[in-house]
Amino acid sequence: MIIENMTMEEFAAGLEKTRTVIVPFGSTEEHGTHLPLATDTMHAVTVAEKLSQRRTIFVAPPVPYGVCRSSSQHPGTLSIRTETLKMLACDIGTTLYRQGLRYLVFLTGHAGGTHFATLQDAGEALLEKHEDLQIAVLTEFMLAMDRGRELIETAGDSHAGEIETSRILHSHPELVKGTAPKEFPQFPKGILVRNKRDYWPGGVWGDPSKASPEKGEAIEELVLQGLDELIDRLEAMP
Repeated sequence: MIIENMTMEEFAAGLEKTRTVIVPFGSTEEHGTHLPLATDTMHAVTVAEKLSQRRTIFVAPPVPYGVCRSSSQHPGTLSIRTETLKMLACDIGTTLYRQGLRYLVFLTGHAGGTHFATLQDAGEALLEKHEDLQIAVLTEFMLAMDRGRELIETAGDSHAGEIETSRILHSHPELVKGTAPKEFPQFPKGILVRNKRDYWPGGVWGDPSKASPEKGEAIEELVLQGLDELIDRLEAMP
């Protein structure tokens, strides 16, 4: 049940069937020269909506902005502050709770460490505020890496590499503009740098040349299975 497409009567009727909702979080962030800026949001929305076709759940409107530090100087990246993301996530969680939802999944397609930690902070705050609310916070990429391990050829593959390119080749092939060279960022360990593009010029973390729509389809299915199982566990929480 896609909340933004529902009427208020349909929403009320949906609450009689489920109290579970997925909130897709993404980013507007560079993904090399070949993938769209909305890649992370597309990952989370695609999986959430496809899962809603398999089981009765609500899918909230996506949040297309995230905390993007390493890519902040690349063209097209629109980053927000951690404070903004936390307040937004807390407000969304609270209003969903007031509307009757009790099982909340923050599913983020953007896997940046600071971004993810901020969503976890928001989840912890919501747990303290609402005693009968159950919350899961996870990155969509976490499931792809874990369950798709045997399909991935590139060691250390991550941002705009083999995995993400395969996923978009499958879900939105018309938005893929060719490929990009294999690349890994070279940030100095433990040192914060101002000129981030000097250490990561192409904005790719992995090898897009190893991507294929077939891999993308297989990885997507594994992610769907993992998310389905996680919601089973969440709904079984006391």
